[in-house]
Amino acid sequence: MVGSNRNRGIRRTVRYALAMILLLVMVYPYLYMVLNSFADWAHIDKQLLPTKYSLKSYEWLFTGGETGIPRPWLHAFLNSVMVSLASTVLMMIFGVMVAYALSKLNFFGRNAINNFVLFHMFFPAIILLIPTFLIIQRVGLYDSYLGLILPKAVSLWAIFMYTNFFKAVPTVFIEAARLDGASDLKIMYKIMLPMSKSITTVIFLFLLMERWTELLWDMIVVKSDRMLTLNVLISQMFGPYGSYPGPLYAASTLLTLPIIMMFIIFGKKFQEGMQFSLK
Repeated sequence: MVGSNRNRGIRRTVRYALAMILLLVMVYPYLYMVLNSFADWAHIDKQLLPTKYSLKSYEWLFTGGETGIPRPWLHAFLNSVMVSLASTVLMMIFGVMVAYALSKLNFFGRNAINNFVLFHMFFPAIILLIPTFLIIQRVGLYDSYLGLILPKAVSLWAIFMYTNFFKAVPTVFIEAARLDGASDLKIMYKIMLPMSKSITTVIFLFLLMERWTELLWDMIVVKSDRMLTLNVLISQMFGPYGSYPGPLYAASTLLTLPIIMMFIIFGKKFQEGMQFSLK
């Protein structure tokens, strides 16, 4: 008995040690970036952790960098917030509607559409970049909010996730609602969506993170300063080579802060949704 308890304790200690090592490996690059964003320029990338700190990198960012002309950081941040939230909400609305139809409605071509969604997920989005840009340009949405939002308004991944969840919901709830005279639209947003709060949190956070970090599409569609998003503004300041590592670390830190805040706020729901999605 004593030996078995000792072996169990050793295994638990080994698991904890491995978990801590894995956590350190995952967290250290982000910690390195944050600390070096506050480091004195002479000490950046010189050691595993900087020993002397200053706000020079952030001062460089907000005073205009090489040009010395202040850039519209607040406006770019608000643009990113608006575009990211609008795109994410649209992706979730279309995701719920399409997933409900594919999982709970019987109509001709349902299996074909479901297979198309799965088939299309194997293709990288970049192959549709040029056709999408030409369409946006032809319809007059270049350098506009709609040009930033509409091409990112549908997520096949969201459709796939919601479809799998809705298939697991017993049809008895839907049949009872229909007997009470509820329409499919009401069933979607009064029954199905409240039942999927946990998975909705996961989908929302992943879609928001994906849209928040989008750079290539924003660089192609944005032309004027009034339409700048945070990613495009940062890319313009540093160019292709990133000659200023300190300000680059500072800009990356600022870019990740909203995502970190969202995960802190919705962390519990996110864990619940991930547990379901892994079942």
